[in-house]
Amino acid sequence: MVLLQPDPFLNELTSMFEQTKEKGSVWVTFKRSSMKSNAKKNKMETAGEDIEYKCLVRATDSKKSISTALSVKDYQRFQASYATVLKAHMSSLKKRERKDRKKSTEVDKKQGE
Repeated sequence: MVLLQPDPFLNELTSMFEQTKEKGSVWVTFKRSSMKSNAKKNKMETAGEDIEYKCLVRATDSKKSISTALSVKDYQRFQASYATVLKAHMSSLKKRERKDRKKSTEVDKKQGE
């Protein structure tokens, strides 16, 4: 997994959406993380130090995994950019037109008579 800065992460996420437009999925997860091991967190807690939590964002398309860590001040701007990326690639979520089986069989019966 590659830890990127927020802007390159969004660029890579956009390319993931482009690659999986016809077939495939992209999984994006948001998680609160201190980016420290449990041992370091326990030492900081016993010493009475404050632990700064970040938002860990991960994305995968089963071939490639990327991630980024967001501080509190970066989160608002990232969320707006992320929403823009999602809206731009929403077209691949539309239902594709399919023939209704009942109507097609009724039409075939009428044509056969």
